[in-house]
Amino acid sequence: MSASNTIPGASINQTAGSGTTSVPAPVLDATGFIMPEEPDMLAGVLADINAAFGNTLNTDLSTPQGQLAMSLTAILGDAYDQFLALANGVDPARASGRMQDAIGRLYFMSRLPATATVVTCLCTGVAGTLIPQGALVQDATGNSYAADAAITLDATGTGSGTFSCTQAGEIICPAQSIAISQSLAGWATVTNPVAGMTGRAVESRTAFEERRRISVAANAIGPLDAISAAVQAVPGVSDAFVTDNSTSTAITVGGVTLAPYSLYVCVSGGADQAIAQAILRKKPPGCAYTGSTTVTVTDPNTAYSTAPSYSVSFQRATPTPLFVKVTMVASSMVPSTATTAVQSAIQAAFAGNDGGSRARIGATLYASRFYAGIAALGTWAQIADITLGTPATPRGVSATFGVSQVPTLDQANISVVFA
Repeated sequence: MSASNTIPGASINQTAGSGTTSVPAPVLDATGFIMPEEPDMLAGVLADINAAFGNTLNTDLSTPQGQLAMSLTAILGDAYDQFLALANGVDPARASGRMQDAIGRLYFMSRLPATATVVTCLCTGVAGTLIPQGALVQDATGNSYAADAAITLDATGTGSGTFSCTQAGEIICPAQSIAISQSLAGWATVTNPVAGMTGRAVESRTAFEERRRISVAANAIGPLDAISAAVQAVPGVSDAFVTDNSTSTAITVGGVTLAPYSLYVCVSGGADQAIAQAILRKKPPGCAYTGSTTVTVTDPNTAYSTAPSYSVSFQRATPTPLFVKVTMVASSMVPSTATTAVQSAIQAAFAGNDGGSRARIGATLYASRFYAGIAALGTWAQIADITLGTPATPRGVSATFGVSQVPTLDQANISVVFA
């Protein structure tokens, strides 16, 4: 039996376990969670408070009851916002942060950490000199880079190898900016003919969802998507391009000649051994390879008493500089920081940090990709023309990279002209 309670000072009775309100309710239906507008909720709260006091109150928001109504509306709105975030968080297309991480766990995925910029350097000095792993060099802005492996100078006194920045993240390493920072007997000079492969920040929401989508194919064996997903899951790998030649004659794809019946995997970043293992796990049997890097891999199957070994070949991506020229309309509104702002907007689009696609191995990049980021800088940012290409003086509206090339973009290669 329900009891009847009368609120002191109120002219309405409420029955325990029931009641009415003028506050509009949220809706959870096939389209998702729909919350009412806060002005409508505020009007409902004011109506409820006024009804509780016999409809005699002044509902102006400057009154105590108006202030109380606004506080209650804010509390209710915040609760609805939290539920909306939760409802969106279970949808892979909308999830972010911790909720996206939770979805990733269903696929045995975790968000990729920041990676370091890697630069290929040419070292010179006394023939036979051993530059040890971890030897340090430095760029023009003071960032340090450590040798990934030992480098031995040959009979001509030269040797090349990769150096990784000691600080992870999107650190730009322009061409010809590296110098020795750690003295070593027999080591005279070091330089980087091309810009380094820029590292990345912690994996973004967009990039994580794209990798999750691709990872669905990782459970298969044989399809190119499965091989690509397995290689891109290797720690340190920033990009991969996979194709094959299923014919009995050599063919050319994106500037690379593929041997008959061969698999071609081009990779940027990651350790050679781990990449080769990933390829071996997913490639179909009896398939040849095309690629200049060859690694011997032992079959990990524990059923073997003496496991067989295989030679796995793949291609290391060649960092290839992109040059961009932006012509802007000059005006009195253009700020002093305009050039740097335009360069940063282009680099953000190139890296995919603006929510769009990033520049990848074998990609075709279009000038129109950079328009939105520049235009968003302000009303002063009026674009007259954008050209790009691999020559130092770009003249095209698009640039196509081969399937053995990974695009790089140095800030020094972004020319901004106001005319």
